[in-house]
Amino acid sequence: MTTMESPSPTDTAPAATLLTRTVYLAYGVTAYVAFLVVFLWAIAFVENASIVIGGVDIVPRTIDRGGPSTGVVAAVVVDLGLLTLFAAQHSVMARDGFKRRWTRIVPQPIERSTYVLAATACLAALLWWWHPITTTVWDVSTSALRWVLVAASLFGWVLVLTSTFLINHFDLFGLRQVVANARRRPLPPYRFITPLWYGIVRHPIYLGFVIAFWVAPTMTAGHLLFACATTGYVFIGIHLEERDLIRDFGNDYVEYRRRVPMLVPGLRARRASGPAHARVA
Repeated sequence: MTTMESPSPTDTAPAATLLTRTVYLAYGVTAYVAFLVVFLWAIAFVENASIVIGGVDIVPRTIDRGGPSTGVVAAVVVDLGLLTLFAAQHSVMARDGFKRRWTRIVPQPIERSTYVLAATACLAALLWWWHPITTTVWDVSTSALRWVLVAASLFGWVLVLTSTFLINHFDLFGLRQVVANARRRPLPPYRFITPLWYGIVRHPIYLGFVIAFWVAPTMTAGHLLFACATTGYVFIGIHLEERDLIRDFGNDYVEYRRRVPMLVPGLRARRASGPAHARVA
């Protein structure tokens, strides 16, 4: 779960040699590939998928399968700690105040890629050290309905991915920044637009995650803990993101929040809720 940031100049100063720009580009591509691998694992993790290739299950652990076996209390403590680490990294590193200090150490062109790499590492840690709690909360026994729920959950992931492309997927994950730097071209300013899903809800990425996490034919106590904690973070993330976006885009967002609901399509937007997203066309 990422926050669109205000435009920043790329490193186009003469001191940025061809070698430096090439290293930055390689770093950005590596961070993006790592993200893709772990994100695909996250989908399989939440969906409890078993993918066998050559007799080997390539999904090492899922939300209800594999992982350390401990008592319920220990599992809750560890799982909440992993979820908190993931949420804290996202929230802290996305804030402008942190980025102003952070870019004194990390060069501007790879700041976003570094954020993506850190988020990927936190997500991988959560997936690897997650402690399943397999007590059943609900279980849908009807085969047809189970497939409907699986399809709805997968639609949530589709909603997440398509929404990132609508607001410039490669900018969100740092590739656009390192490519622009490699070509020694500045990034153009962001424009406020509301394409497709963004005309229905203000935060379709978050909505996609909520659907993917909650719509499950079998809900265990561990899965429920995961869904509750991540949903709580969604609302915290929305609050922080909208505060930044209102500051950056002002009245455009004020009008947008008046017209478009936050997460539930068709629900009248509340006056106190927040804004939309922007991307570069």
